[in-house]
Amino acid sequence: MQPSATIGHPLAVLTLVAAFGACTPDDGTSAAQGEGSTTTTEDSSGSAVDAADETATTGIEGDFEPDCEGAFEITEPDPNFTWTPLSIRLASEQLSPGVFAVYDERAAQLTPEAAALATSGGFIIGDDGVLLVESMINQQLTCQMYDLVREQTSLPIRYIVNTSHHGDHSYGNHFHGADTQIVQHRETAAFVAEHFDADRDWMISNFGANQGMEEVEPRAADIEVGQDGWAVDLGGVTVEAHDFGFAQTHGDLWIWLPEQRVLWTGNAQVTRNPGLPWLLDGRAQESVATMRAVREFVPAGATVIPGHDTPQTTATFDFTIDYLDTLLVEVQAAVDDGLTLEETIAAVTMDEFRGYVLFDWVHPQINVTSTYADLTAD
Repeated sequence: MQPSATIGHPLAVLTLVAAFGACTPDDGTSAAQGEGSTTTTEDSSGSAVDAADETATTGIEGDFEPDCEGAFEITEPDPNFTWTPLSIRLASEQLSPGVFAVYDERAAQLTPEAAALATSGGFIIGDDGVLLVESMINQQLTCQMYDLVREQTSLPIRYIVNTSHHGDHSYGNHFHGADTQIVQHRETAAFVAEHFDADRDWMISNFGANQGMEEVEPRAADIEVGQDGWAVDLGGVTVEAHDFGFAQTHGDLWIWLPEQRVLWTGNAQVTRNPGLPWLLDGRAQESVATMRAVREFVPAGATVIPGHDTPQTTATFDFTIDYLDTLLVEVQAAVDDGLTLEETIAAVTMDEFRGYVLFDWVHPQINVTSTYADLTAD
């Protein structure tokens, strides 16, 4: 999670630490939650496999392997940050044959009421190769995710789809093989091309120095997705990337498996109830319209993987939609009454939606503030 799609946005100066302080969970290695089978990574210490080695082992030509050379170390979490990238262990959960969610293994210990989880993603295995949803924040987590893939298949990682420009979802692109194709919304690709250095500086300031981000360089998208979306047949498995409109960034993609009925949301749906949407670029009216379109599109019984949580049901959208509807009504009423921003923040408490560990920051300082700015704009 991170601020806005425009580095100059005033919300980008906020820091996560000031918002809620330390969140230090138990440091155990419990199994991740979920009904499917789970696997948790240990410290990765594999070495890079070059194209010749890969051809010898898989019979497939090309550079599809990430750079995982060197030993990695799981560190203690830093209580000054939301979550500490080098302290994270990832777990995978099989949702259906060849379809896996990947998420922070602390999910069994932490709920949205207690603390924020690291980035979630996943991978899909077809007869012809693998597609990753997200690439994580640094080399260590990139290679943890790679290890989880390799526990299931030796097929090449042919595609990585990023749901947005957010660094914790996309910085791992840098470490992947040259023949792995990066798929991004065209607005995400434009953001990376124009704002990467400033974005990386912000990420380092909010997730900590020496967490593996300093070495990351921008990598251009190989495939840019527009409003019509994109789809690929991995060999017996179809993966679709949809643009439903603005939700949290200008380049949100929703990854949908029509046969398996699995959806990855990215940070458009950060977490389950009582987690809140983060309106870092405002535009609550567009955001709630998009969420309604997604809710209508996804059939009952589908599995939903939020941007920072374990697999959920489609009911996870309802709380978000209700929250956004209420936010718009109450902020508009404050504007109609001539209240200042400070008075509006004091008036629009919406305590019925309270419970999220970050509520006292995300609701007043991001969501009320940005919605008030939108509704009072000339």
